[in-house]
Parts: sequence; C-alpha cells; structure tokens
Amino acid sequence: MEIAEIHIFQLDLPVKNGPYSMANAKVYSLDTTLVKIITKSGQIGWGETCPVGPTYAEAHAKGARAALEEMAPGLIGCSIEPKVIHAKMDSLLNGHNYAKAAIDIASHDALGKILGVSVSSLLGGALRKKVPSYYATGVGPTDEVLRVVREKILEGYPRIQIKVGGKPIESDIETIKKVWESIEGKDIRMAVDANRGWSTEEAIQVSRECSDVPFVMEQPCDTIEDLQQIKTQINHSLYMDENSTSLKVVRSVVDRGIVDGFGMKVTRIGGLEPMKIFRDICENYGLPHTCDDSWGGDIIAAACTHVASTVKENLLEGSWLAAPYIEGNYDKDNGIKIIQGHITVPEGSGLGVVIDETLFGSPVFSF
Repeated sequence: MEIAEIHIFQLDLPVKNGPYSMANAKVYSLDTTLVKIITKSGQIGWGETCPVGPTYAEAHAKGARAALEEMAPGLIGCSIEPKVIHAKMDSLLNGHNYAKAAIDIASHDALGKILGVSVSSLLGGALRKKVPSYYATGVGPTDEVLRVVREKILEGYPRIQIKVGGKPIESDIETIKKVWESIEGKDIRMAVDANRGWSTEEAIQVSRECSDVPFVMEQPCDTIEDLQQIKTQINHSLYMDENSTSLKVVRSVVDRGIVDGFGMKVTRIGGLEPMKIFRDICENYGLPHTCDDSWGGDIIAAACTHVASTVKENLLEGSWLAAPYIEGNYDKDNGIKIIQGHITVPEGSGLGVVIDETLFGSPVFSF
C-alpha cells in the first residue's frame, strides 16, 4: 500500500450568481487543487483542497500547490496508512495543514478501495445514511437575505446560517431579528456567522439586543483572545471557526472553556485523520460541531459527508457543502447533492465517487 505516483491538478469552479459575499471576502470563483495518488498496486485515490481566496484564512490555493510540490517527491514509496502518511508529511514540511489534507483524503480514498470499505468505515462507521446539511446566506440587504432564507426553508434545510459583518451593526441586528421571525416555530436551528467581522463591542451588543433570539454565534471576532473576552458577556452559545487551525489549538480552547462548539473545516485541520481525532475530542466534552469545508467539489464534499456520518446525532450541527453554489460535478452520475436539506452518504469503497479526470486537464505537477 505504498505510493508510486502523485499528480496535482488545478481547476477553476465559477460561483453561481457570484460573488458570494462574506464579511471579509467576496468569492467570484474557486481555485481548487486536486491530488491523484496511484499506489504500487495500481489503486487510485483522489484528494482535494480549496482555500477561499487570500483573505478568508491563513491558506491560499497557490500556497497549497507549492506545499504539495515540496512534499510530493518525499512521499513516493510512503505507506498510505493515515498515521504513517501524516508522520511523513510532517517530517517533510512544517504546517500547511490545508495542503496535507489533500494527500490525507486521497490516501483514505485509496485505502478504502484496497480494503473494500467506505471512508466512513475507516473512520469508525456511519451512524446514518443521510447527513443533515445547512445553508449559509451571503452578506446582503435584509430583504434579499429573507428571500433566500424562505426559499431554503421550503427546500428542507434543518439549519440556516446567516452571514453578517462588513456593514453597520444595526443592519445585522435587523437581519437577525427578521430571519428569526421567518423561522420561529419551524424546528429550524439558526446560526449567525460574522467570519471575524465584528469587534468585541459589536458582538456583545448583538447578543444583548437579540437576547430573545436563539442562535449560535459563530466566530464573531478576530482572535481567540477576543472570543475569551466576550464569552462571559454574551447570551448565546459561542462557536469557533477560523481560529480552529490545528488540534493543538482545539485542545487549548476546549481545556480553557472558551467555546461551546465549533464550525470545523476538514482541510483546515489537516484532513480526515485529524478530523477523526477532533470528532472524538468533541464527543468527550459534549461539544457540537459541523463537518464542513471551505469550498470545493465532489471530492471534498464526499470526505465531509463521510466524516459527518460518524458523528453522534446530538453533536452534529450539519455539513456545509459548496454544491448549491457551484455548477456541475466531478462524478456526473453519483455526484454529491443536497436533497431536502440532507446529503446521502456515498456508497461503495473509498469516497464512493467516480471522478471524471478529463475535467481537470493535464496535471500542473507529476511525481
């Protein structure tokens, strides 16, 4: 089960009706990086990583490909067993979890195919056949956000996330209250995500002025110190997203009781192996979390769905996928789709998606 070849591809994924707006970024298209590994026995595994532009997080598409180019020669001949491949990657390059995640996902895909089991089985076993998703609105005028929310309620989403920040705080408060009026009594959970776009004062103001609105406040401020400062001054559950850059950081904030849950990206933490450890930490402390990724296509979507299927029901906040925001699938027959607010866990061995490699063109690097 050793790696014989590694091929790295680049693909642009246009955003439907773009741009998609967040507090600190506008997304017009996605620069995704795909990794194909071939084992010595000829088995193929696919991985993917797709950072959202240069300002959303400490990750960048060109940086991912540079990191993969740096590591790939040293990975030839390495076992695809998750702990082994991570130890090898860490010996070759410090940091760059989002790049290592693509190799991790490809290794899980190949290993599952070799063993004849799904990725969810490698991660401990699926607890459900369908995973709840959630829809995240972009930042925009209140009336437009309400239009989208009402549409997504009809589509069956069990959780709605409202993007805020980057505009007057009074406008965010108005949006939050009016969205709650639309979903109150409908058994739909609500999250409010500022993507680090609020000051500590603004986060406290929102929580106090919306004290009668039940929602999760996700990554309202820029730093962990900011979150620690507001924790005892707000009336809402506090989740961390962008600051959750490693298992070390996760353990630290959990031990200090800074957060009540997480919005977690599979590639940000380094792939499925560290995501499994993160899941177990959250289970031990009873902390809810999502199983998301920044953006990307069927490969990332399948990885997120598999790991989400292994999370206990009372701790799973859902899995956000880019599928509703982008065109097309890598697997034209069995691509990952959200139907009535839920995602069917792919069947078959590995990730369970059959990739049409012709969509990607020639590799940008091969080893």
